[in-house]
Amino acid sequence: MGKQQLLSGSRNIRSRFFFDASGLDEYTGDWGTPQVVHLLKRTLFGARIEDVNYYKTLSMSDAVDQLLTETPAPTSLPLNNYSGDGYTDPTGVAAWQTWINTGIDYIDSDMNSKRIDSMRCFWTGQLVNETKSIHEKMVLFWHNHFATDAGAHTQDIPAALWYYHYLTLRKNALGNFKEMVKEITLDPAMLIFLNGNTNKKTSPNENYGRELQELYTIGKGSGSHYTEGDVETAARVLTGHTVDSNFNYYFDPSQHDDTNKSFSDFYAATIITGRSGPSGVNEVDDMLTMLFTTTESAKFICRQLYMFFVYYNITDDVETNVITPLADIFRNSGYDIKATLSALLKSEHFFDLVYSSACIIKSPLDFLIGLSREYSIQLPDTTDMPSSYAAWEMLLQRSSVLQQQILGIPQVAGWYAYYEAPAYHELWINSVTYTERNAYTDLMISTGDMMNMVTLVIDPLAFAQKLPNPQDPTQLISDSLDILYRVPLSDDSKGFLKSSILLTGQTNDYYWTQAWNSYINNPTDMIAKQTVLTRLQNLYKYLMNLPEYHLS
Repeated sequence: MGKQQLLSGSRNIRSRFFFDASGLDEYTGDWGTPQVVHLLKRTLFGARIEDVNYYKTLSMSDAVDQLLTETPAPTSLPLNNYSGDGYTDPTGVAAWQTWINTGIDYIDSDMNSKRIDSMRCFWTGQLVNETKSIHEKMVLFWHNHFATDAGAHTQDIPAALWYYHYLTLRKNALGNFKEMVKEITLDPAMLIFLNGNTNKKTSPNENYGRELQELYTIGKGSGSHYTEGDVETAARVLTGHTVDSNFNYYFDPSQHDDTNKSFSDFYAATIITGRSGPSGVNEVDDMLTMLFTTTESAKFICRQLYMFFVYYNITDDVETNVITPLADIFRNSGYDIKATLSALLKSEHFFDLVYSSACIIKSPLDFLIGLSREYSIQLPDTTDMPSSYAAWEMLLQRSSVLQQQILGIPQVAGWYAYYEAPAYHELWINSVTYTERNAYTDLMISTGDMMNMVTLVIDPLAFAQKLPNPQDPTQLISDSLDILYRVPLSDDSKGFLKSSILLTGQTNDYYWTQAWNSYINNPTDMIAKQTVLTRLQNLYKYLMNLPEYHLS
């Protein structure tokens, strides 16, 4: 029953309000815990208590500006976490040394698979160690947009190319979308993944030319009218772009179709003049200029951003009041991602909490990493690589079980929950994944998840101590719900939690207050500690088992 409550609840929040006139005017309303938690849960992985307290000291506009601050690329590299138990890297990379730039021209399926898993761990580490910036979440957004599955290409794409692909996504995540599309188009991993490296003038391969329009720039909306001929013509433009024996990108003029390319009326009957020799590479720029001249390209990307950060249901009112003006901002800014996100995240529409809050079911990564961050689960020191990789691998494995794997997106259109209508994010929940989610939170609030002598476990005492007044059972429950939930619980429900869990059937708040103060005044008293710990474990276990916990 819990799963059905969750699915119906995520629908009904929106269905009750069939009309919404709010738009992109800057929000000027209340700025407190509800608004800050909403903003952080959508832009970061979870809303940590300390982050909520910090952002409440800023204005809304300054808070969004800081969240949109780009962060430096990681200084660390993916490491060999796979040697041992009888396995040795055939290229000679020692355990806990980087395999980047080592043996990139040596394709061994088993080794490559292990390196891809290492890369997935490394990427998970970047997510769980995010700073006060949307940057890491935007990298994940673009990973879904330019969806790839490294596991399906262990025999032809070296793992190092996926690391460079990640850096390309990261470099452009808050930059210029046109530049990003060009870099992705010429990215060696993407060239091989979508067969661009075999796209020759004598036998054009249409894979990338199709996805470039259908999934990356134009989409399949009502205003999208490119033709099958446009797909074929785009493939001709892209001939000759390939990789060499060392998997570096290069342009081969001898394999480029240097004839003129005529596109349909949807593209204003544009003719891209054929170019021969090294200048043939410039036809890519001509085609991208053509793609971004259409009004539909800006609308398509703005819809994708809206569906990820606000909600999947784009009504006629949303199209008129949000998408169309946001697309104007995107186009007029020269396709600046940060400027466009700024307008969306500062808008009245985004902060209309009746309309936009608690209407998204958390993705597995949002669920797992958000839980880790909100409870400030103790992670190994980042200088302890074996322990850090063990922690990241635990989260990675859980996410895969819940049907979201980094560098393992099942379709070129992305993870199903971001594009498959009409269910969209409800696809994250089924009889298996909902049970697995609850089993995981039960584990984390009790003994914890363990691997290679590393334990990830929720410390409810540490979480409660960060709240303003944990000795007051009423306020403890209310303040906990402010962080963990986006759906308000009734006073009756809060009263039940207090009396049955914190007061263990007693009627006077003093029973909890005395227990808490006894622990705080003598934290080494194991009996006092266990009394409080058990009640808090029961409280948070109960809260995380309810369907509301899975809504963002």
